[in-house]
Amino acid sequence: MAERKGMEVSIGMAETTSACDVDVIAAYPITPQTHVVEHLSEIVADGELDAEFIPVESEHAAMSACCGSAAAGARTFTATASQGLALMHEILFIASSLRLPIVMVVANRALSGPINIWNDHSDVMTNRDAGWIQVFAENGQEACDLIIQSFKMAEDKRVLLPVMLHFDGFILSHMVEPMELMSRDEVKSWLPDYEPQQRLDIDNPISMGPVGVPEVYTEAKMAGEAALRESYGPICETFESFGDKFGRTYKPVESYRSEDAEVLLISMGGVSETAMSWVDEQREKGEKVGLVRFRLWRPLPIDDFIAAVKHAKSLVVIDRHFSPGGPGGPVAQEIKSVLYNEERRIPLVEVVAGLGGRDITFEDFSNMYQKGKAAAAGEPTPPFELIQVRGGHYGKV
Repeated sequence: MAERKGMEVSIGMAETTSACDVDVIAAYPITPQTHVVEHLSEIVADGELDAEFIPVESEHAAMSACCGSAAAGARTFTATASQGLALMHEILFIASSLRLPIVMVVANRALSGPINIWNDHSDVMTNRDAGWIQVFAENGQEACDLIIQSFKMAEDKRVLLPVMLHFDGFILSHMVEPMELMSRDEVKSWLPDYEPQQRLDIDNPISMGPVGVPEVYTEAKMAGEAALRESYGPICETFESFGDKFGRTYKPVESYRSEDAEVLLISMGGVSETAMSWVDEQREKGEKVGLVRFRLWRPLPIDDFIAAVKHAKSLVVIDRHFSPGGPGGPVAQEIKSVLYNEERRIPLVEVVAGLGGRDITFEDFSNMYQKGKAAAAGEPTPPFELIQVRGGHYGKV
C-alpha cells in the first residue's frame, strides 16, 4: 500500500506523471496549472526523471511539440488551462486526427473576458468537439489515479487517442490533500512501456497528416468518430483493471445515494463533492434526492447515464458554462439529446452556476432542488437560468 501524504494536488500530479516515466514534457506556464509543469521541471533538473523538458514559447507551440514527440514514439505529457487551451485549439484536432496518445491535464478555468483566473468549465466545453477522450477528477487522489489511467487508455492499441484529464483550477489544483502516491515500480507493474503502433523514423519513412481532399475527408472524420466511440470498451476495462490492482474503482457515470431518489442532481468535477455533502444533509431530513455525475465526458457514456437516471422523476442539470445566444448549458443540451428518444421523458431543470469561480453553496443546491421537486410534481419546467445573478433575482433566459 502506497504511503498517504499531504501535499498540493498539482505537486502530486507532477510526481505521478514522473512515476509514469514520461519521455517528453512540453511546458508553458498559465495559472492555475503552472505548478504541475514547474514541479516536473525540478524533477527533470534534479535527475529524478530522464525526460526531455521543452519550455516552449506558447501553448500553441506546446501542443505542436507534443504532436511531434508523440508521432516519433515518445510518451508525451503537457498541461494547460483556459486561454492556453483556447490557444491550442487548432492543434487539438490534429492530435486526435493523427491518433497520437498524448496525455494533457487541464486545470479548468474561466475563459476571458472579463479576465478571470478562477474555475468554471468554459474551457473544456469550448473544446468538447476536438476528438479527445475527456475525463473529470473530483479530488486530488482521483486526479493522480486518473493520470496513470489516462496513459493506459491513450496508448492502448485499440484506442491510440489523446486524453484530456480535467481538474478544477484552484478549487483542486492548489489545495493540500492527503493522497496515496504510487512509486515508479508500482506504476510500471500496471502501466506497460509505450510501444507505438507506428512512428516517424528516418530509416523507415512514413507520412502523417497529409492533405484530406474532399474525396477522403468525410471518411477520415468517420474513422475518427468510430475510434472515439470504440474507445469506450477499453476505457471501462482500464477503470476496472485499475480498481482490481489498486482498490480504487472508477466508472464512466457514478451515482451517489440515487437508488430511491425522486430528484437527481447532475454534475461533473469538484462541485460534486460539495453536492454529496448537501445530499447527505437532505437525506437526514427525509428528502429523496441523489446525485449522478459524469466521470467520462468523451466518449459520452449514453447507456450508463440512461440507466443511472431512469427511475428519477426529475433531473436538475448543473452546468458551469453556457452557450451565449443559444439554448442553455452544454451538459443539459446533451442530456436532452440523450433522453429524446426514451419512452419516458424525464423533466429537466437546467441551471448555470459557479461561473468564474463563484461558490455554489448549500443554499444554491436547495434552490435547485426546489425547482426539481416542482418539476417532479408535474409543474412546467422553467427555461434555463443563471441562478447566481446578483440582485436578488435569477437570470431567466
